[in-house]
Amino acid sequence: MSTVIKIENLFKEYRLGVIGHDTLYRDMQSWWAMVRGKEDPNTLIGHKRNNSTEDHILALDDINLEVKNGDVFGIIGANGAGKSTLLKILSRVTAPTSGTVKVKGRIASLLEVGTGFHPELTGRENIYLNGAINGMYRKEVSRKLDEIVDFAGVEQFLDTPVKRYSSGMHVRLGFAVAAHLEPEILVVDEVLAVGDASFQKKAIGKMQDVSSAEGRTVLLVSHNMELIRKLCNRVVVLSKGELAVDGLPEDSINQYVGGIYREAGKYGIVKWENPKEAPGGSIVTLRSVCSKNTKGEICSEFTLREKILIQVEFSVLSDDYQICNTIGLVCISSKTHTPSGEFYVLDNYIEGEWGRQKPFKKGLYVSALEIPGDLLNEGIYSIIIDPFLPPADPDSSYQIRKHNALSFEIVDNFDPESARGSFPYDWQRGGSGYLIRPKLKCITKRIEE
Repeated sequence: MSTVIKIENLFKEYRLGVIGHDTLYRDMQSWWAMVRGKEDPNTLIGHKRNNSTEDHILALDDINLEVKNGDVFGIIGANGAGKSTLLKILSRVTAPTSGTVKVKGRIASLLEVGTGFHPELTGRENIYLNGAINGMYRKEVSRKLDEIVDFAGVEQFLDTPVKRYSSGMHVRLGFAVAAHLEPEILVVDEVLAVGDASFQKKAIGKMQDVSSAEGRTVLLVSHNMELIRKLCNRVVVLSKGELAVDGLPEDSINQYVGGIYREAGKYGIVKWENPKEAPGGSIVTLRSVCSKNTKGEICSEFTLREKILIQVEFSVLSDDYQICNTIGLVCISSKTHTPSGEFYVLDNYIEGEWGRQKPFKKGLYVSALEIPGDLLNEGIYSIIIDPFLPPADPDSSYQIRKHNALSFEIVDNFDPESARGSFPYDWQRGGSGYLIRPKLKCITKRIEE
């Protein structure tokens, strides 16, 4: 397939706090305040200027990309990562600070609600205006008019000024125009989130048709990972203006979501030095939780075949209470960013007759859970600690219910001695509902000649 977009050494720099208001009068106000060392009267609330230095921010930092004809190309990343800036440069809304961007074919962009619409013009007039902007003749637009109006569902309001449209109507009409005017490249930036469920379904189908049936290119920015996974054949992750990942959708999404949880989670060991701040009640409080490898070292990342030791230290503050400790594992879904698949393990309290075990005395205790290798699947796991007071039901007698107490990650190092064997392809990950990946005996044999 031929290359339709080629980006080389692309930089976009913004200067923070630079004078640039919408009127000469305000610019002069700000300049005169700066000369006198006074506060800028036009500064936004919460915005601080540093008069001694000129602050700069790199919205895009040395981006190099090639997009092929027919690609559905996803761009994901945190807010402020540079996604919208990249699309604005591709759409020629703003210019790069340095670097080159080569685009082959017409681009139709839907960057935000109401983009390209004149508020005083009617829906019909704006359709023709957008067609002219995209280099189409009036006859070409007229041939597509009925399709656009039907897709957008705005027939009743076609001759109404678009300033009276709701945000959802803006999006529906904007997408319909962009998708039906036959651009070689369709650029969509998150705006579909404004539309209702039925319109989103239509829009997804249209983007699939544009790429597969019509062989055109789609660039899509979205925080909806399921949408990205469903539509795209290639996904890049931007992080602080840099290209962090470029690969298949599943790999890019997992690395992006995994990065979120790696940054937000607590890894290795967590201690509560101050008993007043420790999770717990009047009978049991937590002291620490950690994950260790077979050498007894604090560790936060394990391979599939490694044994994992989870140690939980807790203090018993009162005598003569029976205590059962539950340690739970929850796998974080890379698809939905939410817990997906979990299991719980009770400590050795359950070895005796329920409710008749020897009560605990005051002191420091440790619960150790050993997780064998070749059991858990690849993914990020969060630990739940839940000591409770038997013989009552745990839900009514827990002392601590500490979610996300600690996290650890299991990675696939493609060891052929694991359950993978010689299988060379991606395995369904733990966050997709496949929580365990046990290595179990499975024999296939011939039983008849």
